[in-house]
Amino acid sequence: MRRHLSGAIALAILLVGAPGAGDAFTSRSGARVNPVNQAVFEVVPRSSGNGPIIWCAAADYAQRALKAPWQARVYVARGRGVSVTTGRRSAVQFTLDPAAAGIVPNGTSLSLNSFAVGDSMSVQQAFGYCQKQMAF
Repeated sequence: MRRHLSGAIALAILLVGAPGAGDAFTSRSGARVNPVNQAVFEVVPRSSGNGPIIWCAAADYAQRALKAPWQARVYVARGRGVSVTTGRRSAVQFTLDPAAAGIVPNGTSLSLNSFAVGDSMSVQQAFGYCQKQMAF
């Protein structure tokens, strides 16, 4: 009996400490944001999500959850694909630290909806899309 009890306690500790749906951050645009690892986080929009919704969520998470300054840059670490944290069909991964994520930043070209690895914008610029989302 004692052995089963200690196993149950260990399992409960693991479940409480493991990241899960309860740990998800919900952005102002309604997208969920989950950490993938120490350097990368994933934006999972409610539907397929458009560029402004996804960039807003990345900036909102960077600013409110990670306490990044407005001048920090948010980089695409992986383009649109299946979510590794939820299994949903559409997600985009971002980082504030391209070296730690193993990516090379792109030049200045950025297509709002392409999500090419290395594309970036400042937290403040991306957060501007949140203001546009809330205006509708």
